[in-house]
Amino acid sequence: MNFRRGRSSDVPEINLIPFIDVLLVIIIFLMLTTTYAKFSGLEINLPTADASKQNEPPNEVSVTVTPSGQVLVNKTPLEAVSVQAISDALRRAAGDAKEPVIVINADAKATHQSVVDIMQAAQAAGYPRISFATQSPR
Repeated sequence: MNFRRGRSSDVPEINLIPFIDVLLVIIIFLMLTTTYAKFSGLEINLPTADASKQNEPPNEVSVTVTPSGQVLVNKTPLEAVSVQAISDALRRAAGDAKEPVIVINADAKATHQSVVDIMQAAQAAGYPRISFATQSPR
């Protein structure tokens, strides 16, 4: 049974006019809300110089802690491991350097207390800049 005998088939149409209207409204909105900034800069050529680097002594004090708890300041072992003894050794090692960096090289098996003692000694000596040396995993 053919019920569509007298009808013609309608092809669906896509009406683009509402789509174009929406796009125009979006474009107008973007044009009104966009700020246009003009970046200006000076094109200059910086001068060059050939100068040798000054050989300044490093401004750091190395403190090493062994697994047994022995403390070495700039590879010199300390007899006493008290905070006061470490603080005095740090002052001697720093000399007249301004704000040296205290680099703590603690063994992985060193006690936490020995590292805290070195940090307290650095604070007591007036050296707030402390760094920890580590190694990358293999």
